[in-house]
Amino acid sequence: METEPLKILLAEDDPNLGELLQSYLEAKGYPAKLYVNGEEAINAYKSEPFDFCVLDVMMPVKDGFTLAKEIRALNSKIPILFLTAKSQEEDKRTGYEIGGDDYLTKPFSMEELTMRIEAISRRCNPFGAASTNSFTIGKYKFDYTKQTLEINGEVQKLTSRESDLLKLLCINKNDILDRSFALKKIWLDDSYFNARSMDVYVAKLRKYLKDDPNIQLMNVHGIGFKLIDSTGK
Repeated sequence: METEPLKILLAEDDPNLGELLQSYLEAKGYPAKLYVNGEEAINAYKSEPFDFCVLDVMMPVKDGFTLAKEIRALNSKIPILFLTAKSQEEDKRTGYEIGGDDYLTKPFSMEELTMRIEAISRRCNPFGAASTNSFTIGKYKFDYTKQTLEINGEVQKLTSRESDLLKLLCINKNDILDRSFALKKIWLDDSYFNARSMDVYVAKLRKYLKDDPNIQLMNVHGIGFKLIDSTGK
């Protein structure tokens, strides 16, 4: 069964570049709608469904960062790719902190744009649409769609990658999650840098799960990780 192509919201204030990007994306099979400022884009987002957002950072009326915050308030999972002429690290940090999935600095090639879109889409939905999104882990309730981990009425909001990793651990609960498999599934490759990044996320999840003594998140040396739920749930 073929999947529907991603419908892309494209916000770019340069009309020449915007029309070029729109035409290229549509030629590659991605339906794309172009808006020249953030206000037009958020109004469109509220009125019709989109699967992916490509947002220029520097736009009149409403900039890309403000637009992304408003989109994130409505949908915590939709992928967001920022476009900018700037390359300062501070701008990149801002983009990631408000929920961006990646950052593309102008000038860029059209091929790189579509490669980023495809990579982000795989990363943001690494498990397929039909998989379970709600899990019980001892006393915890984990909602992958909402990116929340709840225990005794206390709710911990998770990042996209924390949610992706915890979902893989839940799917493999009480079994070993292979380290290389997890890296390729979520980070798309198992490089040393990504492995160190994953260790940081595992440590965060271990901290989030510390309030139930029946739950352990163990390192299995040289192999991967194991989420142990001794309640048998």
